[in-house]
Amino acid sequence: MEDRIITYGGQAVIEGVMMRGQKAYAVAMRAPDGTIAIHTEKLANVYRSGITKIPFLRGSILLWDALGLGMRALTLSANTQTGEDEKLEGPALYLTLGLSLTMGIGLFFLLPAALGGWAEHLLQSKIPSSGLWIGNLLEGVLRLLFFIGYIWGISFMPDVTRLFMYHGAEHKTINAFEAGAELTPEVVANYPIEHARCGTAFLLTLVLLSILVFTALGPMSIGWRLATRILFIPILAGISIEYIRWTANHLKNPFVQMLIKPNLAMQHLTTRTPDLTMLEVAIASFQSMRKAEQEIA
Repeated sequence: MEDRIITYGGQAVIEGVMMRGQKAYAVAMRAPDGTIAIHTEKLANVYRSGITKIPFLRGSILLWDALGLGMRALTLSANTQTGEDEKLEGPALYLTLGLSLTMGIGLFFLLPAALGGWAEHLLQSKIPSSGLWIGNLLEGVLRLLFFIGYIWGISFMPDVTRLFMYHGAEHKTINAFEAGAELTPEVVANYPIEHARCGTAFLLTLVLLSILVFTALGPMSIGWRLATRILFIPILAGISIEYIRWTANHLKNPFVQMLIKPNLAMQHLTTRTPDLTMLEVAIASFQSMRKAEQEIA
């Protein structure tokens, strides 16, 4: 059962679900004609290398590759929906990923940092020494509000709502498997929609951890403020991933159950209750991934 807890993950894609194991991943998508289209592929060697055994370092490296894998899965599902055969891979894939990350860093890290620095400067000019720590704390609060507000705002978009429903289907399927249940839509529907290893949990942990770390750094010039916000992202990501792994392996501990409550609550913004047809897609993705893993030596 321990392998079940730490091995499997997934991601909702356009009208489908991507499931990832230790050796392979599978993307199952509802095609326009109503059938389920499935794509399976072997994972990169980095997932089986010694890097996966090095705490903190493995987090940043695997996170970058997982982001590329997620982008690839989204492209596959989008092409299935449109009937196009174009592929987003190689330099084009990572250029798209890089641009997306740049926008995310700008919105959720640099903009709050700039506003916090401005507030700090304003307070110090009005009341000396009053803004020494308030600027960093305000920055963290703004980052949290931007993060929650962004997710809440996009949740009203019909396409995103369906994406969140597939996200819920992914969670329910993994929860059912980890409980040893039969993987049928009717059975899987009864399992929780929250999951301790969710990407939402990682992002919220990253944001909350950034509040503590950046507040502790104290006041600094705007240049250093912006530079540290970028340079510390891999460090914070590595710590956040190790935290998620640790909590996922100690879910029976009452203290851990208390710690993960904010992460589970946040998932109510990024998941919606799926219908049986969505659960069917998630189960197909999971079973295809499992089959592919068994066929890889």
